[in-house]
Amino acid sequence: MHDLLIVGAGPYGLSIASHAAAAGLDVRIFGRPMASWRDHMAPGMFLKSEPWASDLSDPAGRYGLAAFCAREGLRAEHGHPLPIGHFSAYGLWFAEQAAPPVDERLIASVRACTGGFEARTQDGEVHRARAVALAVGVMPFTQTPPALRGLGPEHASHSSHHGDLERFRDQDVTVLGAGQAALETAALLAEQGTRVRVLARSPRVDWNTVPPAWQRPWWEAMRAPHTGLGCGWRNWFYARTPHLFRRLPEPMRAQVAASALGPAGAWWVRERVESGVETLVGQQVRGVELAGGRVQVTTRGAGGDGLSFATDHIIAATGFRATTRRLHVLAPELRLALDSLDDETPYVSNAFETSCPGIFLAGLTTASSFGPAMRFVYGASFTAARLVRGVERHLRGRPATSLPPQADGQLLSRAQEPAR
Repeated sequence: MHDLLIVGAGPYGLSIASHAAAAGLDVRIFGRPMASWRDHMAPGMFLKSEPWASDLSDPAGRYGLAAFCAREGLRAEHGHPLPIGHFSAYGLWFAEQAAPPVDERLIASVRACTGGFEARTQDGEVHRARAVALAVGVMPFTQTPPALRGLGPEHASHSSHHGDLERFRDQDVTVLGAGQAALETAALLAEQGTRVRVLARSPRVDWNTVPPAWQRPWWEAMRAPHTGLGCGWRNWFYARTPHLFRRLPEPMRAQVAASALGPAGAWWVRERVESGVETLVGQQVRGVELAGGRVQVTTRGAGGDGLSFATDHIIAATGFRATTRRLHVLAPELRLALDSLDDETPYVSNAFETSCPGIFLAGLTTASSFGPAMRFVYGASFTAARLVRGVERHLRGRPATSLPPQADGQLLSRAQEPAR
């Protein structure tokens, strides 16, 4: 029986595996490395986070994004967006250099067994472990407006379902949402000749500004310090002190997790959208129906006004909602046994352990507990170090509810330097 089995081989899963192996644990990791980034993002997309804030985490800090880019002769500088393809390649390199071998089979189910848990791969092989870490990313949690759920995949989809937008070249497409996924998808569609519009509930489209220079006068840096989540002291709190965020009252944590760092487009995509994409704001989809092979859309505006138009396909760039009931990789009896917070996300201890001893969570599922950093690659460092310490305590038969300060991991101690 293994010490730890990790489900998922994205930035969080690979970082946890690296820390677990360095701690001497017998660890197995399953999943296609960087699958969400390789398979569910269209060519031409860029990483929204700064390159220096996008490291996967190994205990020695030897395999950061800057090291990979220097090795490959790629540009990774503050204020210059990095192509998604380069980031995916970095993740694969990290997997080879800093993590134990990845079994690329997918885990179909996890259930309890004597002494721990058993995970069954999709081809039927069973692996047993004393602890399991679910680092399943965002794909199980896609959120689509109820009005679209009666449409088939030929007429409606989620933005994360498209690793290639070529199929829409000669169509009319409506993109729902006002965040980066919606705006960048719309820009790419327009640039390939697709007739595209953005339809958003929000009264306006917000845009992030160009980040200030890394080297600034001290008074500017004090007023709005750089952080892995953007400038400002509030972002500094979210980025640097997730362990303190978890001490906030639960309703406050849920509200922040749902609203902080809300939908906005990156500065470098703004001109591309405004020059080639029709933008309809303050409108919510009221109904859709098929007519003549197209989707007839009706909307309702904040002032009672509405729109009606036909489109060939609707892409919902409407985010993700990581509720406990959507952890379908867990067997039903195990999933139903997990405690949830009031916002329906899973409860986790300060060591990322669920109410079921030995089941640990990482990434988006923990944002209501540890804050907005868990929605980004930046949170992988804090998570990996702290979660692995929790696993070690579990293996020793001790509850993972109180960890020493050093368990907060590299996020609080590592100097964050941009690539030069």
